[in-house]
Amino acid sequence: MKPAQFDYERPSSVAEALDLLRREDLFVKVLAGGQSLGPMLNLRLVQPDLLVDITGIPELKRAEPDSDGITLGACITNADIEDGRAPDVTGGVLPAIARGIAYRAVRNRGTIGGSLSHADPSADWVSGLAALGAEAIIRGGPQGDSGRRTLPIEDYMVGVFEAALEPGEILEAVRIPRLSARARWGYYKICRKTGEFAHAIGAVLYDPERSVCRAVIGATESTPLVVADAAFLFGDRPSDNLAATYDTAAAARLLDRKGMTDPFERQVHLAALRRAVDRASLQ
Repeated sequence: MKPAQFDYERPSSVAEALDLLRREDLFVKVLAGGQSLGPMLNLRLVQPDLLVDITGIPELKRAEPDSDGITLGACITNADIEDGRAPDVTGGVLPAIARGIAYRAVRNRGTIGGSLSHADPSADWVSGLAALGAEAIIRGGPQGDSGRRTLPIEDYMVGVFEAALEPGEILEAVRIPRLSARARWGYYKICRKTGEFAHAIGAVLYDPERSVCRAVIGATESTPLVVADAAFLFGDRPSDNLAATYDTAAAARLLDRKGMTDPFERQVHLAALRRAVDRASLQ
């Protein structure tokens, strides 16, 4: 199949893009990398009146590191992160996640902001950035291009294929904290084969210099399970060797509280988290 007919605009600034998004007489969709939207258009699952291509906006391609972290524009591609064109402040977390996304052709086009806004539970950045404690920087809304607000990544995805964007808003950038030299992290996803969407994702971050211990169980039926204080998974005594104190039973009780009762789903998600913990301990 081919897409239904639509109009196309390629604004050169965020202000121009927001003006187009505020049009109430049209169904408007934003195009970034197009790796998810393109197939949906071809299958006519989405039939916009207007497609707004934001890839020509310099503000959305910036990579600005500082002493506390880095701000990555929403149109930074997975390949930009994988290849080091976007500086890494995470001790390898960002490049490791990026290089495991789909295939190289997809990584060349797919963007970090597009992945987050598509809000697929199986997507890597939804879980990976939540584990890092990243924030979404949102622009627009009632105040126009001067309006700006931030949300933790775990609050940016509010449901399956649903992001926390109000009418007239756009994801402008992602703010990622800088990890300390002592940080330990692990990320693991279980797929049927390389390049496919994950059946389960496990992520863990322990950064004692910043008093951070986070864990994420992703690729669930809805939003990831984000544990902002995951010390209880390690007997309240996390250390550089996380695997030594990891408590599988505590993780299982967490899934009980979150209502994950299917035996297969429980097993595969617990396995993903356990392997993430093992990877963190090997650093």
